[in-house]
Amino acid sequence: MDLSNFTILYVENVERSLAFYRLLLDQEPVEVMDGFALFVSESGIKFALWAKSDVIPALDTERAGAMETAFEVPNMITLQIFYTKWRELDVTIIQEPTELGFGTTFTAVDPDGHRLRVYCSEKA
Repeated sequence: MDLSNFTILYVENVERSLAFYRLLLDQEPVEVMDGFALFVSESGIKFALWAKSDVIPALDTERAGAMETAFEVPNMITLQIFYTKWRELDVTIIQEPTELGFGTTFTAVDPDGHRLRVYCSEKA
């Protein structure tokens, strides 16, 4: 089995999250319907938003785990561009650009509290 190329975030309000991710990803979804929206990157990676209330089987909120989506960028310049853009969009940043063992990263959160990590292998 290949690794997944499809991430689905369960969200409280698809319209609110859709507005957030349109700006963040700087692209339009390829599909939007009640309670669901789907983005597809040029390389074919799928990223969807699904209303928590519509998920089947229903969510077990006591067992639901935290979610982090990572966006790899090629270098520090690109990381800084994303950091600056996200700050201008008033995205909540929970970790300023930081050098860690794997490279440099910053972390933000979406309206539902899902973590969004941007990273590159270069160190500051």
